Amino acid sequence: MDTLSTKNRVVVVCGHYGSGKTNVAVNLAVDAAEKGETVYLADVDIVNPYFRAADAVSMLEDAGVTPLIPEFANSNVDIPALPPRLSSLISGGDGRIFIDVGGDDGAVVLGRYASLIKDARYDMICVVNMYRPLTATPADAVAVMREIEGYSGLRCTGIVNNSSLGRETSAEDFLRSFDYAKECGRLAGLPVLAHAYMERYTGQIDGGVCEDGEILLPIRQATKELF
Repeated sequence: MDTLSTKNRVVVVCGHYGSGKTNVAVNLAVDAAEKGETVYLADVDIVNPYFRAADAVSMLEDAGVTPLIPEFANSNVDIPALPPRLSSLISGGDGRIFIDVGGDDGAVVLGRYASLIKDARYDMICVVNMYRPLTATPADAVAVMREIEGYSGLRCTGIVNNSSLGRETSAEDFLRSFDYAKECGRLAGLPVLAHAYMERYTGQIDGGVCEDGEILLPIRQATKELF
């Protein structure tokens, strides 16, 4: 199956809490590293104890990705301590940087770097999940995306469908989300870049369902499953 390609050196991955965007961000970073690129992944999910890229440090390091993790990640401390070196890597580092952003809080922090990110040129991927309560409809998902854009000062460039019910997800649940994702794209005026699903469903997914350049994106479980 195909992998999602991004054209710019800075790749921001955003989405509502519980959308699975950290899983997507980690997998994209690992894929880029496995292709021989120098890769960093910065975690700006400042709210604990939400699942975040800090859960996946071993997976990232094993693949050759350098994780940039806040000092208080996965602790009971909610201090917005940001990864060191983030500004310099955005401005002109020696490789690609993936930035994992969660919800409004992470977007506010990301806004501090907006001018640097714009100067560097970037992709900003919004991860959507129809099975999360606050993004159950395309209109709700796009409203959340617009809030993130407003707080961050950056515009999304594409959508990744990561609709999942955690361990309870079936292949049918995944396929049922395609129309939802397409409507998200239509309302947002953005391309649906990929439909992401857990590797364990490989063989159950019909490879002929994608249209208009969308791809099927098998991903590995990088964080604790939500439920």
